[in-house]
Amino acid sequence: MKKIIVILFLLIYPTNSIAHVGHYIKYKKIEMEIFRNGELIGYNNYTFNRNGAETIVTNQIKFVVKLLGATVFKVEGYSEEKYQKDQLVSYNSKTLQNDKKKFVNLTFNQRNKKFDIKGSSYNGEASTDKVIGNWWNHKILQASSQISPISGSIKDQVVTFLGKEKINLYGKIYDVDHFTLKSKDMNISKNKRLDFNIWYDRKNLMILKVTYSRMGNWEYKLKNFD
Repeated sequence: MKKIIVILFLLIYPTNSIAHVGHYIKYKKIEMEIFRNGELIGYNNYTFNRNGAETIVTNQIKFVVKLLGATVFKVEGYSEEKYQKDQLVSYNSKTLQNDKKKFVNLTFNQRNKKFDIKGSSYNGEASTDKVIGNWWNHKILQASSQISPISGSIKDQVVTFLGKEKINLYGKIYDVDHFTLKSKDMNISKNKRLDFNIWYDRKNLMILKVTYSRMGNWEYKLKNFD
């Protein structure tokens, strides 16, 4: 049954066709709220700016986890993705995770048609079929590997289509496709493992909700888009 579902996913979402920046031409912003164990703890917001064939997607993320009034985990970051038509030409991010600085500086190498990455966890090349692991881009549901938006590390992944559902977000009902996104090697340490449930709105070409469990139950939920 699982093989049939994966094949169906590939038929509905061919890996080289539907995902490109042009699908987001009508959007100016995507705003997501972050919850942990049902409590609102932060936000993950994307802004789209365009100038001719150039599109710049900026991301601001901030959340704070507290226990008995004391901060135990805090993340604050900013990133910028730059595209020429549908080609990612650069990605830069700076993230402060507690007191640890993380970063990614990625550029598209015109000569060899690969990405050059300098990050806090990886330095080297990457093929252009890899996608930055940000939640605004539904191409993450088509890719066989992703680039960490925080550290630049490359993570192989497996995406499985589970079926169609209806979900309620902020009082509005959406028809969605439910996927899991997991590390290809689920034997790696849990803090490095990909293990997400993702609900995707095919009508608006948008990821509406992401959940995972790691030091609690987390949800990223789309609150607003314009």
